Amino acid sequence: MLSVVERFVSINGEGAHAGELAVFIRFRGCNLNCSYCDTKWANHRITESQEYSVERLARWVRDKRITNVTLTGGEPLLQDEIELLIELLLRQGNRVEIETNGSLPLDKLAKAQRRPVFTMDYKLPSSGMEIAMRRDNFKLLNKHDTVKFVSGSQEDLKRAKEIIDEYRLTERCHVYLSPVFGRIDPAEIVGFMRDNEMNGVRLQLQLHKFIWKPDQRGV
Repeated sequence: MLSVVERFVSINGEGAHAGELAVFIRFRGCNLNCSYCDTKWANHRITESQEYSVERLARWVRDKRITNVTLTGGEPLLQDEIELLIELLLRQGNRVEIETNGSLPLDKLAKAQRRPVFTMDYKLPSSGMEIAMRRDNFKLLNKHDTVKFVSGSQEDLKRAKEIIDEYRLTERCHVYLSPVFGRIDPAEIVGFMRDNEMNGVRLQLQLHKFIWKPDQRGV
């Protein structure tokens, strides 16, 4: 069984398929506590959730007739049966994207015969969680995957550039810089990208926070 706090259809607000329709499944629980987290409500043990079987969730997705599926949280990789769900969704023809916080190993899923797409965070200094990052995951990523750097300060941006350069991420996968909403002006990120000639890196704004209220759920 999997602990789900939200299921809905909306557009992808970020990533390589931003603006496309997707089915979202948000799971309860996270092993990190980022300072800027915008889904803290989904992370607590006391948060109300519903338990679903893998088969029931896959059937619900199939009935929506939407190709893209985004598994998010919280941290979806904490769910015991997440691999079974991914396998079933892929077998029924869905494109499965899993949003993961960068602290858990991806090797088993990355080496599976049927593989999801990863959108992996790298937590920067202002998150308070950089110590938990698993950089060995970088070698498992490919051109369909994404590394996302949520940045709230110049210090964060400088650290993001160090990691991008050290691991040559733009040669491996999509790379995005995304502002901590309300903490840094996106123009400041553009200026940093320009000043540092960051070819192959994209600025990413969370579309859903501009279309709807920034804290609105189910979108």
